[in-house]
Amino acid sequence: MSEIEPMTSGTDQNSAPAGVRGRIFVVEDEEDIALLVRHNLEAAGYDVQTYVSGLAALAEARREPPSLFLLDVMLPGSDGFDLCRQIRSTPGMARTPVIFLTAKSAEADRVKGLELGGDDYITKPFSPRELVARVRTVLRGQTELPPGDVLKVGDLEIDASSMTVRVEGRTVLTTVREFRLLEYFAVHRGRVFTRDQLLDSVWKETAFVTPRSVDVYVRRLREKIEADPRHPRYLKTLRGIGYRLESPK
Repeated sequence: MSEIEPMTSGTDQNSAPAGVRGRIFVVEDEEDIALLVRHNLEAAGYDVQTYVSGLAALAEARREPPSLFLLDVMLPGSDGFDLCRQIRSTPGMARTPVIFLTAKSAEADRVKGLELGGDDYITKPFSPRELVARVRTVLRGQTELPPGDVLKVGDLEIDASSMTVRVEGRTVLTTVREFRLLEYFAVHRGRVFTRDQLLDSVWKETAFVTPRSVDVYVRRLREKIEADPRHPRYLKTLRGIGYRLESPK
């Protein structure tokens, strides 16, 4: 690539490199950072489109969803958290991976990003090499399909081939990471896992996830699969130890 073109508020129409790995929407209002991100991701083989406005990114994504969103949190108008909330509630985009890129490094902000359905959280300043590695990790988790069995636990069905979860015949939307966690519990139903064991088995290379983050994912799963999340029938907590999935009695 000979020269980086200026960022615009719409789409960048550069042709994708041969063997393109995926289409990434970058929403970042600081031009220098957006150009740095775009340059490194394009050099790694991705088709990148940059936006200064979340509304512009959403409008284009409704026409053709990207492989991944990379969102600054502190945007003018609707911030990155609000944008993630809209992505997760939009059919056709609800499962698209979201990575936050932000100067907000407090644990409360990382947890908030998780609660809204974020897949990773990268703080500024960042290493371009690490950014590319984290993007690859998230996209690899999206494309690696598990075996094609349908796991049944009570009225819960987990269809690995289509990555679909059904509760009493009703389909519920999950993010890829939520699905991976629920599937892991179902494969090992009845077994108790500590938070660290779940981190090692489900998240692996995702550096921003902490034991507290596991609690957030479990809470989100309960809100989707339990009739009463405060009194779960499936995802049980063993105080001082961890979690297990069991068939309701």
